Parts: sequence; structure tokens; C-alpha cells
Amino acid sequence: MSQDGFNRIAAKIKEYVKENWGAPFIVGFIVLLLNAAVFLSVGLSYLADTVAVYAYYALVAGVLLQLVCFLKYRKKIGETF
Repeated sequence: MSQDGFNRIAAKIKEYVKENWGAPFIVGFIVLLLNAAVFLSVGLSYLADTVAVYAYYALVAGVLLQLVCFLKYRKKIGETF
């Protein structure tokens, strides 16, 4: 991949995260939950439980931030329920 293509993708990701504050937390939730599944499959249930709790916190933070962004941008463009 060329440097120009990488810069375009990075710019699109940056713009998406700018409008969707909760996106990194939701991606983090997915990564943490996958790690918890791996830990559980190798027999580290205590570690899997701890990582799953942190994954849940990341999901809650992500959903709340997405709600804030939704309300912010909804008011910005003048939409109503």
C-alpha cells in the first residue's frame, strides 16, 4: 500500500472517530472480549473474568459517548424526534 493510500485511510478513521467518540471504546470492548475468550480457553478463568469486566466498562463508556455524540450532532443539524 502506498503512503498516499495509508494517509487517506488514516484521515478517514480520524474523521470517523471525531464524529463518533465512543468508537474506540467499542473496538476496545471487542478486543478485550476476544482476549477474555482466549484466556478462558487456556484455563485462566480468573484473568478472563477480570478482562471481561474491563471489557464491559469499555462498552458502557462507548455507548454513553455514542449517545452524547448522537444528541450533539442531532441538535447541530436541527433534527428532532
